[in-house]
Amino acid sequence: MDLGRFLVEAVVVSGASPNQLARSHPISRSWLFRLLARYKQGGFAAVEPRSRRPSSSPTRTSAEVQRAIVELRQELVALGVDAGAQTIAHHLQLRFGASPSRPTIWRILKATGLITPQPHKRPKSSWIRFEAQLPNEMWQADSTHWQLADGSDVEILNLIDDHSRFCLASVAHPTIKAVDVLEAFTTAGQSCGYPARFLTDNAAVFSGASRKGRVAMESELDRLGIASSHSSPYHPQTCGKVERFHLTLKLFLRRQAAAQNLAHLQLQLDAFRVYYNQQRPHSSARGQTPLQAFHARLKAGPSQASSVLQYRVRRDRLDGRGKVTIRYLGRLRHLYVSYKHKREPVTLLVAGSRIKVVAQDGSILRELTLDAARGYQQVGQQARSTMS
Repeated sequence: MDLGRFLVEAVVVSGASPNQLARSHPISRSWLFRLLARYKQGGFAAVEPRSRRPSSSPTRTSAEVQRAIVELRQELVALGVDAGAQTIAHHLQLRFGASPSRPTIWRILKATGLITPQPHKRPKSSWIRFEAQLPNEMWQADSTHWQLADGSDVEILNLIDDHSRFCLASVAHPTIKAVDVLEAFTTAGQSCGYPARFLTDNAAVFSGASRKGRVAMESELDRLGIASSHSSPYHPQTCGKVERFHLTLKLFLRRQAAAQNLAHLQLQLDAFRVYYNQQRPHSSARGQTPLQAFHARLKAGPSQASSVLQYRVRRDRLDGRGKVTIRYLGRLRHLYVSYKHKREPVTLLVAGSRIKVVAQDGSILRELTLDAARGYQQVGQQARSTMS
């Protein structure tokens, strides 16, 4: 029973003195007499505690905006993309020209039962966070596995910019080979500019250290003046940004129809990349989209930017004698590579007269500068060309 009603009953029913009750209980004398006045006007119902809620709330979020918040939450969850308060605020700003604060959106979602608060496993103050200061200061790359509708396994190669989280490439392959990494890197570099540093794990497509050699990607980074670094074994946190991108991408893919083939999956990856780069605000970019953050500052670049050549990538196959043919200055040039690798598929990186012949495992089979006076590029030329 409420204390006020108890005291009123003591006065009305038992005939107790209001002054004595006020002295012996934590209630003022004037408040007790106001309760007795209410009782005389409306009985015990008038003595019950009254709501302190104001009769009007001019700053209260309108019902229209609350409905929009709930609808956006459901739409974004169904699409398989980020549906947090910041993303919802971004879309509300585009739709209404204004948006409630993120805590307000969070409270509305909580009140409607659309989110369940979860305590942090560790305080934010304990996080040690690194971020490149400029776009193209560092790229991160990694591959992840996925399954098609028929259960077959494929791999997805993702490249992102460390500063802006801009997705530079997201491509699917049955199995990612070293030449696939090189082709994706070259295409991204020609479109967005090359980075100053390239960070990956120690997978064989990125590093030849496990075989005590070098792969084409490492050779190309050296030529471009790009610093190469690798994460420590069994420590994926070093490449944490691209690892986190994998999770965001897979959340989207799980909400889509299962891809029937590799081309279907690539269409889904392209659609997600457009949404992620151009429409989805990123919390690390202070609410900007990755595309906005990527173009918001001057970009870093390789330390030897003046020596950068633009490669075109061509896939071919060695003939039965281990040769491959390429047209240069209007004439066919025959390049002997290796009889051991006859009829094997190769990738040619062509930059003017500079040619690299790369095997499927990423190893460089031959590197030379074409001699315009010769139609047949002899093997002995390789040593002279590589030294020049």
